[in-house]
Order: sequence, then structure tokens, then C-alpha cells
Amino acid sequence: MKNITIGSRGSDLALWQARFIQLELRRIGIESTIEIISTRGDEIQNLSFDKMEGKGFFTKEIEEALLNKKIDLAVHSHKDLETTSPEGLTVAAVSYREDPRDLLLIRKDCTDIRELFNIKYNAKVGTSSARRKSQLMAHRPDLDLADLRGNVPTRIQKLREGQYDAIMLARAGVHRLEIDLSEFHVELLDPRVFIPAPAQGVLGLQVRNTDTDLIEALKKIHHKDVEVLIESERSVLRKLEGGCQLPLGVYCIKENDIYKLWVSHASQWKGIPRRFYLEGTDAHLLSEEVLKKINSKTPKRIFITRNLKLTDYFHRALSANGYAVKGASLTRYQEVPFTGLPDCDWIFFSSKNCVKFFFAQEPKIPSGVKIGSIGGATAEALKKRGIKPDYIGQSNDTVVIGKEFANMVRGQHILFPQSTASFRTVQKQFADQRSLTDLIVYDTIPDEEAEIADSDVLVFTSPTNAMLYLRKKKITEKHTVIAIGKSTAEELKQKGISNIHLPWNTTELAMADAVTTLN
Repeated sequence: MKNITIGSRGSDLALWQARFIQLELRRIGIESTIEIISTRGDEIQNLSFDKMEGKGFFTKEIEEALLNKKIDLAVHSHKDLETTSPEGLTVAAVSYREDPRDLLLIRKDCTDIRELFNIKYNAKVGTSSARRKSQLMAHRPDLDLADLRGNVPTRIQKLREGQYDAIMLARAGVHRLEIDLSEFHVELLDPRVFIPAPAQGVLGLQVRNTDTDLIEALKKIHHKDVEVLIESERSVLRKLEGGCQLPLGVYCIKENDIYKLWVSHASQWKGIPRRFYLEGTDAHLLSEEVLKKINSKTPKRIFITRNLKLTDYFHRALSANGYAVKGASLTRYQEVPFTGLPDCDWIFFSSKNCVKFFFAQEPKIPSGVKIGSIGGATAEALKKRGIKPDYIGQSNDTVVIGKEFANMVRGQHILFPQSTASFRTVQKQFADQRSLTDLIVYDTIPDEEAEIADSDVLVFTSPTNAMLYLRKKKITEKHTVIAIGKSTAEELKQKGISNIHLPWNTTELAMADAVTTLN
């Protein structure tokens, strides 16, 4: 095949992308040159990115050059492409997917480990993306959000100059440019928690429909597995596009032949988004199903077996989207005094209450002792005390967490602060029980005066709360039942309750996702 011309924007990142594809083409025997083309997106600096991404602002001029045969191949950040190619053009191949996560780049004097995402209270954060603004406001309504434009190095320089306390960037671009970020604190955001843009981290290779030889050749560098995932993401975007870009995040992965899809959708960035999580064996069907859920809204009455504050994410997110939310723990707790700590290499916390009652007695933790957390909520409770856990469980199955933790700390001594009602699920996964010490720090007592609100959806946060609920009330077929994890689900199953739904992990965020997805 003759030498071809690649069209690209002129930014450092765009040229990196074009040169990467140039090397990929050379690997399959195709030589090329790069033609730099300026786009409206490069020239317009007074329009926020949410009005530009997926609207052709960064692609139109390059596509015109392709149609006019001034170039033969266009390399785009896939998230910048409109969801339907112009007549005569097609996306013939997609690249591997670079890390799709967003990152918070924080000035080191503006970090605070006690706050979510490790950024100080009331910090000024730079971003012009409606998607990022929407999710930031949902998680951290105290933040001061300010628009930020320019290429990646320009935006980082504005942070360096102190115009912002932190800025948001796509990790893919920073990684590809190999930018030294050592002067800042880098907070990488879990894409299941902070959902990226559809196709973030992927390059789209666009050609003319008539260039059949080139289309055939590009199959050799095409990543079919990535295409399946991002097509699921972009199909949601395609169906939702209106007069301007919605604050929309969509993220799809495949694990053990199961596709998992997370969506964050709001009508405007100042509104708390509705989130959804679905899984199944067909990625296309998942995107169709989530569209039905987005377009139908039937908020119901929710009861969660946890004492809620109005500021808790679970309450804020669901109430903002029309749900009637009530919460009450069916247990109350009483401190159990202890004296001194045994020698240990690790202290493992299995709940927020373990954290609360352990530290209430102001124990002196020896230097070098590492801290383990059963999940994200417990980890946040530790962070509020200035402690960053060395291990955080990610599963909704405490057996899985126990096995993973036991394998990781093999041969070391572990201290487990716990309740008198502990099921000791994590400890049971250790082959050598001699390396474990249980420390009772609080007593769990049934709260006979706890009020159970009438509801359509029941969210159980522990096996004990599930057991106590069933002593007082019946669960009928009309109820939607959500269990925080497998141990709680097992307790319900033993009492004859079936059709129990599990969130994707044990955090308030995941439990709220389960509510909105099921109702």
C-alpha cells in the first residue's frame, strides 16, 4: 500500500496519538506522514467542554480534510467523535484502551486525608466538563467549581500558578505525555465511583468508506474487545444526545464473561445524577436496558437499616431524585473497655463501628503496624481519623475479602477489633488461627424502640439487622430486597427470603445504585 497521510490536531497529546498510530501502521507495513489541522475546538476558548465533547468541535475540520482527500486517515480521541460518522466516513478501527480513569491533581498544601478524594474542604477545583462537575457536586457539594480550558500542560501550569487548588484531567492524556506530576498529589478516581466519559482513553481511526484496502489493513491493529465495550458506552450517549451535551458518564468492563455497566446521568450539572449499575452477558442489551431505566422514573419509599444523616450520600442522592428515604438501625451499641494492645503486625477493621469504638479508647498503636479495612465505608471512617488504610477490600463478599487478606498477610499477626455479635467471617478464612487475636470493643444490643418505616424497598446493612427486622416485620413479594453483601443475603435466605439483590460493593454509593437500578 502507498504511503498515506494522517490528519491530526496540533496539540502535544494529539500528536502523540498520531505518532502512536504511525508506529502501529509501520508495524503492518504501511508508511505515513502527519498533517496538522486546526479545529474550532482548538480556537474557541470561551465555550465549556460539555458543549464540545462529542459535537464535532475537535473533529469537523479533520473530517472535511478526509472527505476532500487531503488526508487518508484521521486519528481522534474517540470521546470527541460524534456518535454517528458523517456520510462517506467510518471508524474502521479503535486502539487499546488506556487507563480510563479521571484524576484529581491537587496542590500538596490543599490535600486533606480526612476528606473524600483527599482534597480539602471548600477547595477550588478547575474543570469545564459538565460530567465531572455533576459527579463532583454529588460527592463533594462543598467544592468551589471553576471553568478550566487549555491543553493538558496549560491546565497544569494554571494549577502550578495557584489559580486553582486542584484540577481534573483524564489520566490517559497525562500518562501518554509522561508528564512529571511529583510536585502535586495525584488522586486516581475509581471509574466505578467517578464514571468516565464514553470511550475515554480510546483512539478512533476514521477513513473514507471507499478506501476498502485501508479498511482491510486496519483490521490488523483493531481491538475488537475494546470496540464492544465502548460501543455499549456510546450507544447510551447516542440515544440521549439533545441540544447540548448532558452530564453523562458511562463505563463498561468485562469480567469472567460478564459485562458490567455503570452510568451517571443528570439533566444539568448542578443536579445530583441518577446512577445505574447493570450486568449481563450481552453488552448491547445492557445499554438498551439502562436507557429504559433512564427514561422511566418511579421513585419509591426506601427503608435502610442504618441511622442516616441528611448529609449522607445515600440520603442526598436518592432524595434528590424523588425517593422517600427513611433509615434506622435496629441495633444500638455500647462500648466495651479494653486495656492495652497485644503485639501485632496488622489491625483489621470490619466496620465503621469497629473504628469508632476502638479509637474512642485512645489506644496507642505501635509504629509500623499496618491497617486493613473491609471496604470503602470503613476506609473513609479511618481516613477521617487521619489514617490511610494499607489494605481495602473491594468485594461485596466478605469470604472473598477474607481469603484475599489472609493470603496477603500470611505468617503475620492480625488484631481484629470487633463486636460481641461478630460473625468472624474474615477470620474464618485464615488457615492458622493462632496468628489472630480478637478484641471486643463494643457490644451489639437489639434496639426494641427503633421505628421501622413502611417501604417498598428494604436495604439491609448487616446480618444482625436483617434478623432483627424479621422478628418485627414480614417481607412480602411486593418488597424489593437489597442486602449489603453475601453474609447478609445468606441470613435472609436462611429465613426463607428469596430474590435478594446485591450491590456491586458495600459502599453507600453502590447501595444507592442498586436502589435506582431496581426501581
